Amino acid sequence: MAFLGGTLARRIGLPTIVGYLLAGVAIGPFSPAFVGDVETISQLAELGVIFLMFGVGIHFSLRDLWRVRSVAVPGAIVQMLCASALGFGLTRLWGWSVASGLVLGVAISVASTVVLLRGLMDNGLLNTKHGRVAVGWLVLEDLASVLILVTLPVFAAVGPNAEAQKVVWTLAKAGAFVALTLFVGGRVVPWVLLRVAHTRSRELFILVILVLSLGTAIGSAELFGVSLALGAFLAGVIISESPLSHQVGADLLPFREAFAVLFFVSVGMLVNPAYLVANAGQVLALTGLIVVGKSAITILLGTILPAPARTALVVAAGLSQIGEFSFIIGQAGLTLGLLDRDQYSLILAGSLLSITLNPFMYRLIRPLESALRRFPGFWRRLDKHGPEPPLPRETLSDHVVIVGYGRVGRHIVEVLGSLNVPHLVVDSDATRIEQLEKRNVPTLFGDAANSEVLTHAQLPRARALVVTLPDEATTEMTVMTARRLAPDLPIIARAITPSGVKQLAELGAQDVIHPELEGGLEIVRHTLLRLGFPIREVQKYADAVRREHYDVSTHAEQHALRQFMEAAQILEITLFELAKDSPVAGLTLAEADIRGRTGASVVVILRGQQVLPNPKSHTVLQPGDSIGLIGDEGQIAEAERLITQAAYAEVNPVS
Repeated sequence: MAFLGGTLARRIGLPTIVGYLLAGVAIGPFSPAFVGDVETISQLAELGVIFLMFGVGIHFSLRDLWRVRSVAVPGAIVQMLCASALGFGLTRLWGWSVASGLVLGVAISVASTVVLLRGLMDNGLLNTKHGRVAVGWLVLEDLASVLILVTLPVFAAVGPNAEAQKVVWTLAKAGAFVALTLFVGGRVVPWVLLRVAHTRSRELFILVILVLSLGTAIGSAELFGVSLALGAFLAGVIISESPLSHQVGADLLPFREAFAVLFFVSVGMLVNPAYLVANAGQVLALTGLIVVGKSAITILLGTILPAPARTALVVAAGLSQIGEFSFIIGQAGLTLGLLDRDQYSLILAGSLLSITLNPFMYRLIRPLESALRRFPGFWRRLDKHGPEPPLPRETLSDHVVIVGYGRVGRHIVEVLGSLNVPHLVVDSDATRIEQLEKRNVPTLFGDAANSEVLTHAQLPRARALVVTLPDEATTEMTVMTARRLAPDLPIIARAITPSGVKQLAELGAQDVIHPELEGGLEIVRHTLLRLGFPIREVQKYADAVRREHYDVSTHAEQHALRQFMEAAQILEITLFELAKDSPVAGLTLAEADIRGRTGASVVVILRGQQVLPNPKSHTVLQPGDSIGLIGDEGQIAEAERLITQAAYAEVNPVS
């Protein structure tokens, strides 16, 4: 059901999380059709919470927050307080208890990490100044959410009239766990990971990751009475300090994605559609508060924060939704008896609708900017830092787009840079993007195969697309997307397998390169030449191999052209293009008598895509022909003077 819901959501341009939530509603206990096993799915969903929070901990970066602290820290704190107060005030109008109102208020004050990052990536904003502020803002919200999860059990357990000693004891246990985890775990865990990595066993490495994430989460709950979410988050923070954190994140990804899906489904199963229909007014009011209210708060904060207007609008669009942290906070409130199921359903409905609307919020950024300009006084306060200069990639044209900045991509970027060819790099590795930005190379941060990032690469205005990714499935999806966006764009793609060569060609890549094949052929060529085999036979062998692997739909002339160009590298054939005013243009080879007058021999003529090897004496030389000559240095120089002397005389009449 999650697969069907997620597929449907992507088909209509919505985040997959919407499909997962609706799948949960469809198989929930309130459904008239098939009902899933709520207890089993809930237990599996606990793993989803653990892996989600563990992943948040691994990618938790105080450095990201520190970079934009002047905007993100005060902005996030004030925005969360205002949103919480508005949510609490709304529940008081509905007659909720103080505890229930507070839980709903803090639940709607935090945004979804998954949805925000996806939205910024799809709109090409993740590695911009505006995106960095939004991410830093989110980091502080994540940190606040963890603190909320710590204090909720304390609030529920001790109540408003509890003894101070009990409050202190509960907080002391949580503090002891945090200190023990950070100081002891911070030294032991990275050491353990390195030792396990040295065993060179992938199974053991994955196993130790699962032990650390699940063990820390469950141990924190059993021994210290804190939430599973806090334990998993701290385990991730510890591992983030290890040099192997990137590998841990990559190995954990399949577990996190799979169990997170079950978590979202389990959340959807708690929604009572009948209650939501009966309370449609409350649902719409809460959704309006999340989408419009939080956005308005953020924009108003932009008038006092040291940031351009566009930054405030981007952050407002990104944070106008709630997601997994809101679910976790609401679920904690439900478990602790601070919320009932119907109240939790209301939070879930607000999340579902706000996530559904979120992609459209990004499209409103420019129209809203134009609308706000009609109020000069307010706009001056909001845009007090002046307009941001356009991003380098927005002004690119006649550029080359390189997808993947690995070993191959890095070499292409260096060559294009040395030739002053404008280029744009698309990569999903934040470290690589950061390196490129320091060199002022235009970049896009994101997965070209799984998001809308390519729509921001100006492909219709590009000269070529080069895909150097090491994963063939990702390359195929990238080529397919690019061909849809720019039907006439030349695409050069890297294939990993021989079958991939054919598949990429069928998807629209004009040039497909199989690096292992090319490297192997070059080694064979040098080896056979060293062993004394004739150059001609060695070249025939290499060409036969290439023909077998590459020629899926090429014409014979293109194949002959490639064969000639490879032979030209070996034989050092020199090419001269024939100008219209050349003295030999329009003459036959016999009439031009190039060999008799210069000593150089004409061995080939390239005419468009046609190759004329060993041309006959009656062949007429036409303007635009590329004439291939062999000879010594002096003979080639004489031939050049003969072929180009008319054009040369025009430029230098004295000589």
